Amino acid sequence: MSAVIVLTDIRRVFIMGDQQFEALKGVSFAVEQGEFVAIMGASGSGKSTCMNLIGCLDRPTSGSYLLDGLDVGGMDADQLAEIRNKKLGFVFQGFNLLARTPAVENVELPLVYSGIHSKERRQLALAALEQVGLAGKEFNHSSQLSGGQQQRVAIARALVNKPALILADEPTGNLDSTTTLEIMTLFTALNRQGITIVMVTHEHDVAGFARRQLTFKDGQILSDCQTGQTSQTLLKA
Repeated sequence: MSAVIVLTDIRRVFIMGDQQFEALKGVSFAVEQGEFVAIMGASGSGKSTCMNLIGCLDRPTSGSYLLDGLDVGGMDADQLAEIRNKKLGFVFQGFNLLARTPAVENVELPLVYSGIHSKERRQLALAALEQVGLAGKEFNHSSQLSGGQQQRVAIARALVNKPALILADEPTGNLDSTTTLEIMTLFTALNRQGITIVMVTHEHDVAGFARRQLTFKDGQILSDCQTGQTSQTLLKA
């Protein structure tokens, strides 16, 4: 397997007036193709800053970041936007769907930015929706879908460009426990198909579905451990 993410001595310093805040203090880790990694930590631990850097939404103050073999450190804004579109799929807590747009057109959006022809876009979007169990809901708007179904649309949108990496930021934060179980079971199934997933969560039960857990504290990695088999029983208690 090859590494999808390689972070080496990453530091991120924020300037606030005449003071500096070091959010990341020399963080180094790699994520191999096919891994499912949960990033955890309290508020202010650095986990969200790390996620923003992995997602090419921010730049490190120092250190290097290789994404799918590409050094993104020296890329300009347009190059980073292209990397985000082609290499990354994002899933957010709030779904971030266009409310008055059918599910299939929400899923097509990354393909529009990639310049894919409309007929091929539609075929790829329909296939992605089927992959997440939403066949028959392709033309429903967000208001006609449950929270779990909306998150499935968001996951299909993240998958449609066949990215190197899925980044999920608190993907179950707006869902009840039953729907959380459904969504995490879906992530587990996608990971078993070989899809690499990095997920930020503050919920230990949700993190239990990942095969590896990174815990941040005070801008550093406190622990990095394999969790063995994913568990689908944690949320049933």
